[in-house]
Amino acid sequence: MNKKEYKKELYNLQVELVKFQRHVIEKEIKVCIIFEGRDAAGKDGTIKRFTEHLSPREARVVALGKPSDRDKKSWYFQRYVPHLPSGGEIVFFNRSWYNRAGVEKVMGFCTKEEYESFMKEVGNFEQMLIHSKMIFFKYYLDISKEEQKKRLEERKRNPLKQWKLSPIDEMAQKLWKEYSKARDEMFVKTSFVFAPWYIIHTDKKKEARINAMKHFLSYVDYPDKREEILIYDTDIVCKFDPICYEKKLIAP
Repeated sequence: MNKKEYKKELYNLQVELVKFQRHVIEKEIKVCIIFEGRDAAGKDGTIKRFTEHLSPREARVVALGKPSDRDKKSWYFQRYVPHLPSGGEIVFFNRSWYNRAGVEKVMGFCTKEEYESFMKEVGNFEQMLIHSKMIFFKYYLDISKEEQKKRLEERKRNPLKQWKLSPIDEMAQKLWKEYSKARDEMFVKTSFVFAPWYIIHTDKKKEARINAMKHFLSYVDYPDKREEILIYDTDIVCKFDPICYEKKLIAP
């Protein structure tokens, strides 16, 4: 996708997102979208394109830092609940409660018992969100090991991107297989009928962003929706299924 094509598609999709937000505000709909994925897979950039022209009063990005001592003593989901959307709001989680199934598990930041408890509880938690009539989507951005290495090295060289570097990023390549195993287990155990995982392959940033937006908009209702521009590429976005591995949308 060249720059001109990308800008044209991005503009049209952002217009659709503004239409959708107008509908969300008018009907007081609750919308929650979570973005998970490997380090450097493009979560920040994708969320930025979603939110760029939305009203900031009714669209929030939540990116929580390390849990406090109080958080560690509380019910695990407690720190996330205050950030959930109320009627008329769209909330984007840049990493979410699934930290426990990924980073925390791989890096040893939680116990085996805490991990197992999370896996047992998360389905009930998300079912409550759905029952509250919340529009709820889960996206996992995946990337090849080679592309991740290239992007992490670019962060080191680029002074405008060095804020993204962290000790955890430094371990991303070394613990690649461990992250793959944790991710696969998360998909199998938490891709529910009522809240499935959608995988976005992000080796090509522009195509990934465009198709993430098309996919989301194709699944929601709002007035004056232009269905013809929302046909997404199933070789980039895939509802979790073993076929995603065969199509190489999920890196080994």
